[in-house]
Amino acid sequence: MDFTILIAFILYFVFVLAVGTYFYRRTKNMEDYVLGGREMNPYVTALSAQASDMSGWLLMGLPGAIFAFGLGEIWIGIGLAVGSYLAWLIIAKRLRQYSEKCGNALTVSQFFSNRFRDEKGALKLICGIVILVFFTFYVTSGFVAGGNLFGAIFGGEIDYTVSVLVTAAVIIGYTFLGGFKAVSWTDLIQGILMLLAVIVIPLTMLGVINGGWGEIVDIANAEVSHFTDIMYDGGSPIGFIALVSLMAWGLGYFGMPHILVRYMAIRDPEEVKVARRVGTIWVVIALTAVSVIALMAHAYLAQHPEVVLIDGNTENVIISIIGGGLFPSIVAGILFAAILAAIMSTADSQLLVASSAVANDLFDKFAKKKPTEQQLMWISRIAVVIIAIIALILSLGENKSIMKLVSFAWAGFGSAFGATMIMSLFWKRINRQGAIAGISVGALTAILWNIFMYKGGALSVAFNLDCCIVDTGIYELLPGFIFSLIAIVIVSLLTAPPSDEMQKEFDEATEGKFY
Repeated sequence: MDFTILIAFILYFVFVLAVGTYFYRRTKNMEDYVLGGREMNPYVTALSAQASDMSGWLLMGLPGAIFAFGLGEIWIGIGLAVGSYLAWLIIAKRLRQYSEKCGNALTVSQFFSNRFRDEKGALKLICGIVILVFFTFYVTSGFVAGGNLFGAIFGGEIDYTVSVLVTAAVIIGYTFLGGFKAVSWTDLIQGILMLLAVIVIPLTMLGVINGGWGEIVDIANAEVSHFTDIMYDGGSPIGFIALVSLMAWGLGYFGMPHILVRYMAIRDPEEVKVARRVGTIWVVIALTAVSVIALMAHAYLAQHPEVVLIDGNTENVIISIIGGGLFPSIVAGILFAAILAAIMSTADSQLLVASSAVANDLFDKFAKKKPTEQQLMWISRIAVVIIAIIALILSLGENKSIMKLVSFAWAGFGSAFGATMIMSLFWKRINRQGAIAGISVGALTAILWNIFMYKGGALSVAFNLDCCIVDTGIYELLPGFIFSLIAIVIVSLLTAPPSDEMQKEFDEATEGKFY
């Protein structure tokens, strides 16, 4: 075991727990705990949003997919970059304004509830269930990534289960203590660390690969047919359906609760433009650099046979390169910490949003007596622990794919909330019944499509199901988003229009430019 790397991890753990403790003393009410008091500056908002978005998928799942199948997988990254920019451009500012206007909504579900005057609490209940279901899978992917990371780095000297428990304990610790501010500020540091890592790694690799760029391209194409042709995936041409499915990942941004709350938390709606530029630059650089690393990895491994792909798992390709002697131990420790940062920066945000859903949406609905602010904060903290335990149970066991877990959770949120969020902000005629229909149809479509219409989906793998009727090859987010949109329009038009009060509030909240 390399103790230099272990020390780097310990110092990193101490740092994030210290941040959590610092903000524990400065968290006074529920608005502070779940939304940072709407005081986040644009730079923290931007990097926190993007870091919490990318997860271990950025440094493990995506490079592993590109390494195995070629640059055709980059269409996911292109879809994400476009989707991220459009979400910042189209909904960020308007959501910030509207969420404060309608009852100072602190969560996405509370926004929907206040927006549609959901006095019976049906919207809160449905949103809470959707958030708990899909975030449990999302958090599970983070714990799996943490377990794989430690196992790969320390060569099996640390048991997978122990690795998962350590990762979970630290994430739970600072999320439990500090809430949104702790999560956002640690995400800022983690976002910077991740960006430095994906820039340093390919530049260093380039200096030790013989033959230059031409050799890199030749070796990659020799090992994976048409590797550098972005219209091929795994040696086969990418058809129209596959291309649309890959690009459809970008739709997820419009319904991702842990990203949407960042838009709601920025201190001034006018600063969204700065945050959009910072966030977009981060995303483009990070996704491009990771794709280049996956391309260069074929040549590096071919020319350095002493470096072996750990466990034969392509999702370990960056870990294998970092730990294969490319960097001194101290630098390797920092770069490994960057991968851990990618994992933690998403899992913490997801735990916080899921726990807020339990406190604000579920407990508040069923409680006989309205809880105080302090009680709600502690309910949220307890929920962090409970949700993490469920995710821990799901993460234990072998052959969990980070990519599949993330893709399912991403599709679930994009399907359930994406179309509903856009229509809530831009269509005055949408009503409560339409919103309920859109969220319900979108979520159910994502689940059923993953099981019955998409062979090898996350649910089929996780629960060992073989129920696929027709393998459409279409990512469930696309039909989920489309069916949700159709349901919203049809149900809203077939039921009574929103009240005059709701329509007046819509006009006041959406006046002026939204970008």
